[in-house]
Amino acid sequence: MILLRAEGRKIGKIRTVWENCVLDAGGLPITWLTAAKPAESVKLLERFVDGKESDERGGENLSRGALMAIAMHADASADQALAGFVAPEKPEAMRKEAAFWAGEARRGAGVQLLKRMAKEDPSSDVRAHVSFALSISRESDAVDEMIRMAHEDASGHVRGQALFWLAQKAGRKASGAISGAIENDPDTEVKKKAVFALSQMPKDDGVPKLIQVAQTNRNPEVRKQAMFWLGQSNDPRALDFFEKILAK
Repeated sequence: MILLRAEGRKIGKIRTVWENCVLDAGGLPITWLTAAKPAESVKLLERFVDGKESDERGGENLSRGALMAIAMHADASADQALAGFVAPEKPEAMRKEAAFWAGEARRGAGVQLLKRMAKEDPSSDVRAHVSFALSISRESDAVDEMIRMAHEDASGHVRGQALFWLAQKAGRKASGAISGAIENDPDTEVKKKAVFALSQMPKDDGVPKLIQVAQTNRNPEVRKQAMFWLGQSNDPRALDFFEKILAK
């Protein structure tokens, strides 16, 4: 259900709630509008995301409420609307918010939109946010796109963020991509971020790989980073590793 709060003939707030929510309107009257067609609902809400309605009647908070409401529509018109909000000429804040809801609520169509943003958005900050949006998607091919970003994006910042969010997803694919970045990425800062990503993985996956990096990586900065995160892990295997080094 979508709630619109009106005062002085203006919409000041838009909220999306589930049907089983208990609502307290604070004594204000509620008028239920039924039989709304999804495409018409989306068209109405678009005005509050992008245009004078948003600027004049509540700004950023109103825009976010309308964007969330659009994303919750079980209708293809919502995907079309989100695609419009991520166009390069739109504000970065709007593109990031639309990317979030594409990952959170739009399933396969959302991932396709995020893939396009990952390749075409001109802002490295937006693309970094896209890697987060992919991480919250429940679609299986979202991880594949995160791996591609971690390997191929032109920005070290984006590659590092993709590695970080891959670590939160864990799994064999993510582990391989992170280890690959440590070995092959040309940017030392990205390698260090990949080491940190290992530290965020479940310990049975991350700790052995950190030990391996600390033992064998040719880059002294990377080995130092691996040693640091092993020290933060409080894992018995890390302690055994340090004892062996100190005993030499």
